[in-house]
Formats: sequence, C-alpha cells, structure tokens
Amino acid sequence: MDQRDRDFIQENADKDPELKSLWEDHILLSKQVDKLESKPFRNPTEEQSLRQLKKQKLEAKTRLADRIDALRAAQ
Repeated sequence: MDQRDRDFIQENADKDPELKSLWEDHILLSKQVDKLESKPFRNPTEEQSLRQLKKQKLEAKTRLADRIDALRAAQ
C-alpha cells in the first residue's frame, strides 16, 4: 500500500463503508502479524497461525486494492 492509496482511503473511508471495513481488517491483520513476528521464538502453533494470518492479510490487501481501483474508476 503506497502513500497515494493511503491518502485515497482516508479521503473516502467515511463515504464508503466497504472500503472502511476492508482497511480496518487490513490494519488488524497487520498488527496481529507484527505481534507474532516480534516474538523471538514461536512454537509450531504460532508458526501455523502466522502463516495463516499472512495469507489472510494478503487476501485482505487484494480485496482492498480491488475496491480502491473500482472507486477510482467510478470517479
């Protein structure tokens, strides 16, 4: 997510609930990934959770990018 996309999200999140929800999901997943990655040692369950969270984060980022593209195209 580059600064241009972040600016677009800030400008349009209040007008588009789906965009706001996707952005909040992305932020939440980022925080969860960061928290697990910051641990010096992870057990196998945490490693599995980290892989799953990264996959979910990527899917959320893709949906967010698609929504941004759709909104820009409609403008």
